[in-house]
Amino acid sequence: MTASEVRPADEPFDALLFLSFGGPDKPEDVRPFLENVTRGRGVPPERLDDVVQHYLHFGGVSPINRLNLDMIGALRGELDGRGRSALPIYFGNRNWHPLAADTVSSMVEDGHRRILVFPTSAWGGYSGCRQYHEDIAGAIADAGVGRDVVLRKLPQFCDEPEFRGAVADAVREGLNRFPDGPPPRLVFTAHSIPESADRAAGPAADGGRLYSRQVSDASAAVAGLVGVTEFDVVWQSRSGPPQIPWLAPDICDHLRALSSHGVSRVVVCPVGFVSDHLEVVWDLDTEGAELAAELGIEYVRVPTVGTSARFVSLVADIVERYADGGGDITAMGCGDDGRICRPDCCVPVKRPARSG
Repeated sequence: MTASEVRPADEPFDALLFLSFGGPDKPEDVRPFLENVTRGRGVPPERLDDVVQHYLHFGGVSPINRLNLDMIGALRGELDGRGRSALPIYFGNRNWHPLAADTVSSMVEDGHRRILVFPTSAWGGYSGCRQYHEDIAGAIADAGVGRDVVLRKLPQFCDEPEFRGAVADAVREGLNRFPDGPPPRLVFTAHSIPESADRAAGPAADGGRLYSRQVSDASAAVAGLVGVTEFDVVWQSRSGPPQIPWLAPDICDHLRALSSHGVSRVVVCPVGFVSDHLEVVWDLDTEGAELAAELGIEYVRVPTVGTSARFVSLVADIVERYADGGGDITAMGCGDDGRICRPDCCVPVKRPARSG
């Protein structure tokens, strides 16, 4: 029997864990961080070497921790304005310091026993949802906390109207940078994953592909909000062995295809990301922008929603739905103490055992 089964479901929560992916803070952190991220995934060493150079291009520092702290600061202000100043916010990561287990230990030492967890991923799929459940379970185990502690993961938010509205606000500003002449092509991008992982990301009865369906649905909704009928959904940041199919097309391949069809203006929306971390500033602001310039394409990358007032207000809304002990605990992605919401949802792909 777990803690959440022996305590009343409607007890209020007394703290919030802001749980993210993590990133290096100095050059010597880069390789250990990337090894944490890719452990057991069969990423070729040469690909890891390439990504190390991407980080070193920016001084070996990922912007993700600073951006998360900015979001936490904005959320703190929003919750304070709603009379929720008694709900402290702590910061923890999956792959780098401050690690989730250390943060949970600190929260328990500070006297917190019912903790909401907001992961910075809008999406389903293994790495976007289920792995955060594993992070929570691992943090509980590593921190050695007692059965009187409950950590409740808040649900996915990709279908929330205010999330889509916040993305649409950013896209609208990008489109407005082309007031005259031919309209730009609107391109949405999200992190690629292996095709096999996408097929596994959702109940088999629904056809799987939860992640790519969610990205496509959100992109279509945003396009509708800004009055665009023709748009593209593409992918970025693949890291696996070349023989394994990943979601495609890649953003750079797509820019070449658009150029070959005479497209001269592009607005790129990183709908799959909530902050401008390294995979955005490298893949889109560096590689994508440089390629667009070579192709003669006018290129605008719109900002992520991170600290926009509309998105921060949405996060506060989600927190408030659960803070007093209520909220839909059957919502997709929601669960206590690392338990998943549906047994066949967001399952990890089984990798073949290494021979020898």
